[in-house]
Amino acid sequence: MTRRKSLSDNGVAALKPKATRYTLPDPEVRGHYVRVMPSGLKTFVAVAREPGGKQVWATLGSADHIGIAAAREAAREAIRRIKDGLPAVAVTPRIETFGDVAATYLKRHVEAKGLRSEREIRRCLAVYVLPRWADREFAAVRRGDVAALLDAVEDNHGARQADYVLAIVRGIANWYAARNDGYVSPIVRGMRRTAPSSRKRDRILSDDEIRALWATAGSSGTFGAILRFALVTAQRREKVMSLRWEDIADGVWTVPSEDREKGTGGALRLPPLALGVVEAQPRIGQNPYVFAGRGPGHFNGVSKAKAAFDKAAGINDWSIHDLRRSARSLMARAGVRPDIAERVLGHVLQGVEGVYDRHHYQSEKADALARLSTLLESILDPKDNVVPMARASV
Repeated sequence: MTRRKSLSDNGVAALKPKATRYTLPDPEVRGHYVRVMPSGLKTFVAVAREPGGKQVWATLGSADHIGIAAAREAAREAIRRIKDGLPAVAVTPRIETFGDVAATYLKRHVEAKGLRSEREIRRCLAVYVLPRWADREFAAVRRGDVAALLDAVEDNHGARQADYVLAIVRGIANWYAARNDGYVSPIVRGMRRTAPSSRKRDRILSDDEIRALWATAGSSGTFGAILRFALVTAQRREKVMSLRWEDIADGVWTVPSEDREKGTGGALRLPPLALGVVEAQPRIGQNPYVFAGRGPGHFNGVSKAKAAFDKAAGINDWSIHDLRRSARSLMARAGVRPDIAERVLGHVLQGVEGVYDRHHYQSEKADALARLSTLLESILDPKDNVVPMARASV
């Protein structure tokens, strides 16, 4: 008879939930089981019969709290006590700290699901949350503690940063509540420090600001080139900064798309104004990026570079994302159809059109960027400020 394979901590962690609860016996200790719930919660249990013959099941603890070795010792003790007619004693788990739960959340949720926000989640935890709560008992974190944390973040880093920290803490609390009976998240409605409407920006650059930006960008190195390229292509900052030489072939930029990210413009035929920005960038050794940074990566010093740029350009209260909004508005001004402009930006179209229309619109998007480029050139040249006649894209 083939002996059942022994259980290990990794083996227990790898057990998958099913539609109904099930138990898996531990070959090392007769009467010791791992119980797996449909929610994914795993607990160690022991079963034995009292002197009168009644079967007793004793829960020993969560597999998130104790390992298989400790569970076996607890099972042996519980089985002995049940057979002697005594109450079974569950193993007392080590108190879980916020740092413990956060580490498990990062491993089992953020990493496992490949969240693109992993880097920012880790940064916010390390900077704002763990210095205060790393050794705090997780279940002891109350609503007042959350409010105090958000107050500190808001006072020193702004209301929007406080809301992002709140979103992370809420995510951890909700994840933990889904795995542990009896836990209630301390997060309630009304804890945000900003209203959703206040986070919506409508800032676009005026023609004078576009001229100032373009002129200052010419003497601002790699960062200035990034700004020019972002404005003339209407793509997201991350896609512009991570542009690789191999992404452009025969004048067409194939914007990479990864899992779990927002849409992109897809394949875009770049107008000469955009290609000129790319061709002006030097190739740095084996660095694959057009906008190269130090070492093998792309440019990544945005905050410091933008502060210096704003001072030189004299443009106030703007973000790099505002260039994308400005480009979208300029396309409308140049007569680009709204649906084509949205496809250039990579926005998902709603309704039946978004579901059934699978045409790639390559020539239409090329025409849209060409119109945008022509309008920008007319804005940038004060001597020939002629706006091209608007006409519908084909």
